[in-house]
Amino acid sequence: MNGGVAARIGEVVVGQAGTGEGPVVILRDSSTVTSGVEVQQKLISAAIAFGNILRRTYGPKGLDKMMYKSNGEVAITNDGAKIVSELMIKHPAAKAFVSLGEAHEEAAGDGVTGCILFAAELMQEAGRLLSRGLHPLVLIEGYAKALEIAIANINQNVICFDRENNEQMTNVATTALGGKFIANSGSKIANLISQSIQQTTFIEDGVINCSSERVILAKSRAGDLSESRLIRGVVIDKKVELAHGPRSIADASILLLTSALGIKKTTRDAEIEITSPDQLVAFLESEDELIESKARAIVALGVNALFCQEEVDNRILHKLVNRGIFVISGIDANEMQNIASASAAKLIDDIQDCEISDLGFAGNIEVLRKENNGEISEHIYINQCNNAKLVTIEVGGAGGAATEEVLRSIHDALRACQEATAGELISIGGGFSHTQAALEVRKASERESGRERLAMEAFARALEVIPRTLAINSGGDALDKILELRSHIKNGNLSGIDASGDVSDVSSILEPTKSLIHALRGATETTATLLRIDQVISARGD
Repeated sequence: MNGGVAARIGEVVVGQAGTGEGPVVILRDSSTVTSGVEVQQKLISAAIAFGNILRRTYGPKGLDKMMYKSNGEVAITNDGAKIVSELMIKHPAAKAFVSLGEAHEEAAGDGVTGCILFAAELMQEAGRLLSRGLHPLVLIEGYAKALEIAIANINQNVICFDRENNEQMTNVATTALGGKFIANSGSKIANLISQSIQQTTFIEDGVINCSSERVILAKSRAGDLSESRLIRGVVIDKKVELAHGPRSIADASILLLTSALGIKKTTRDAEIEITSPDQLVAFLESEDELIESKARAIVALGVNALFCQEEVDNRILHKLVNRGIFVISGIDANEMQNIASASAAKLIDDIQDCEISDLGFAGNIEVLRKENNGEISEHIYINQCNNAKLVTIEVGGAGGAATEEVLRSIHDALRACQEATAGELISIGGGFSHTQAALEVRKASERESGRERLAMEAFARALEVIPRTLAINSGGDALDKILELRSHIKNGNLSGIDASGDVSDVSSILEPTKSLIHALRGATETTATLLRIDQVISARGD
């Protein structure tokens, strides 16, 4: 060895020849080192295996996974983000894919499965080229060129999204819900999602302000999914304190009080000396007058619904209820904020500081009693709020594991609609955008004279994993469908793989352009990172 340096990689020792010194151990005996093509092939195999876990879950005909957790809980889902988060990953390449899925989930909310499938396919194509002697850096460079061509093609074929177009919004929601076990209620759920996003989106300083966080998902714990409904307001699980009080209020003027409503206690202990019955009567009358004045102040504002974060003095409570005012106390701070967002009421600390303009509005407040598994609960519905910036989708069903999966599906669809609204751009799904981009990448690769052409062609094949998987999961022949799809798109048709696995018009299958591009970039960057690795050192020896 040049320079007189002795090194045995298998044992991981280094020694200096001619010095009389023994070898220097730099790693534990249990450590292993994998180098060269071998390490790359191992990373590729792990990536392919990870992609195969999710492959059968993709698309409207995707199947579910049963996740049996270490704590004994069972989850049934085909949501890529959920599956990725539950896997106990050991292999470093698989961990990179987990990070990819988490990053895409955070950025786009939906499309994790498609993103990981594409990354796994890029790795598989890379494995074939590496075995033929293509240098990893040439492969990475070719992938980078193909990525920019694909993104440019997608951007050239975007559709401007109109947030007030209910059909467009519903189609985005329907696409995101594809493959979820919402069954026959899918169209209704998609419409509720569309309405909720449209209801809570507003223009602020010339910028579209849209957030799925303004849509609360609540379990009805009764009926079935078809009985789901949109509440232009919020639902509070709270029992009414006085049975004889009003249980329904129309055209509610809402006061939100964050402090206790009663006579303020002194900070120091004090004693009042009363020497005669008249003094006692006067004291009680003055206290009652103070209580009455607080009640009159609320009535004078025109309030007929009071929500208090802290305690309401029992005497004030009775006076207000006897006047027909709806009163609820001991409400959580987050729920108070939700009521404020829905009704446009301001949070008031002191009743003396309240003005009529601080009140909120709800077309209806209603208390409903529900029975679930023998238990009786009361729910307060604050509904029909004008210009509500927060709404609730009440999801029908018993509230078990199936309902939890429905909630995850709705959340993903809400995020998809959010991204479409904020980005104002959508793309055609069903494999159309991927196949069209693949055709463009192939065309560009023909102009390349170097080895990067091979990488670009591989990238184009990887793009077609989306329509290919849709076809396979629908029971079709992948090769025949891909060839047919290419022909349709070359002829100018907006074709893709539909829910039945056939090549047909998919112009109603829409997804946010931002999510699509983010998936392609994230997958390509993750692949490039893994392909740059030429040595894996494991301290565990595996």
